[in-house]
Amino acid sequence: MKRIVFLVALVTVLGGCASKVPTHTSNVCAVFDQKDGFFNNWEKSAKKAESRYGIPMPIIMATMNTESGYKHNARPPRKKLFGFIPWKRRSSAYGYSQALDGTWEHYIRATGNRGAKRTNFADAADFIGWYHSQSVRLNGINPNNAYALYLNYYMGHSAYARTGGRASGAILSAAERTDQMARRYDQQLRRCGRR
Repeated sequence: MKRIVFLVALVTVLGGCASKVPTHTSNVCAVFDQKDGFFNNWEKSAKKAESRYGIPMPIIMATMNTESGYKHNARPPRKKLFGFIPWKRRSSAYGYSQALDGTWEHYIRATGNRGAKRTNFADAADFIGWYHSQSVRLNGINPNNAYALYLNYYMGHSAYARTGGRASGAILSAAERTDQMARRYDQQLRRCGRR
């Protein structure tokens, strides 16, 4: 009986740690320090995605922070019917990466990562690396250009190609924030000896 109680407590603690949003998200070294568990090591997952797709780890992390604030179950807010009744969500974006249903399904088919979940950090980091690598391949984006990569990520490859990256002020501001964050993350990783 004691063994069962211990296992239930352990699973509860590990489950809570897995979904808890890190504090100090403006410092990627602090984020990695907080998420360095044996089963859930964010730094190893981000490095693996960087190695697999050639997209720098700071850009993967900055994209994720911009999209979800590192919340595993992030979703767009619901629209309001008559101004106060919760209604449908604006899109099917979900999880750390805020990937849309169709885009996530395309990723699974393309990579064969059948068990991937949008609420799993490692899968979300892999998705972001994969998607950015598609931006490099399809639209000729430099893999170090966080600004253009984020515009592709938000707008989609076809829309970016069609408009040349012209977008609303809010999207351009988010791309600029992502670019600045990626640069800051890169400097921080160098200072803490992780690059």
